[in-house]
Amino acid sequence: MSTHRSSWKRRERNAAALFGSRRKILSGSSGRDDQTCSDSDHPRLFIESKLRASSSVRSLWEKVHALARRERKTPVVMLYTKHKPGALVIVHENDLKAVAAELGERLEGGGPDEAA
Repeated sequence: MSTHRSSWKRRERNAAALFGSRRKILSGSSGRDDQTCSDSDHPRLFIESKLRASSSVRSLWEKVHALARRERKTPVVMLYTKHKPGALVIVHENDLKAVAAELGERLEGGGPDEAA
C-alpha cells in the first residue's frame, strides 16, 4: 500500500521544524547543482526524512525503549558496522535534548574515554 503524498510531506515539514528550518520543495528531484538535495533549507544540517510502514531500526529502538523505561532511563541505540568508523546514534526526538546534554557534559569533562 502506498503512502499518501501529504503524509510524507508532513513528516518532512516536521523534521525541518524540529531544527528551526523549513521543508525544501523538490529537494531530491530538482536536479540543480546550485541547490541542496536535503529535505530542508537548514544552513548547516542535511536532513533526510523517510516515512515507512515499518523499520528494523525502529523495532529495535522500541524494544530498547521498553527496557529503558522500566529502569527510568533514556533509551539510546548505538549502531556500529564492522570495519566502519563511528556509530549512528538513534534517539527519539523527545529525548534528543537530554541525550545532547549528557554528551555535552561528558565532553566538557575532558572527552570520552576509549572503551575496550
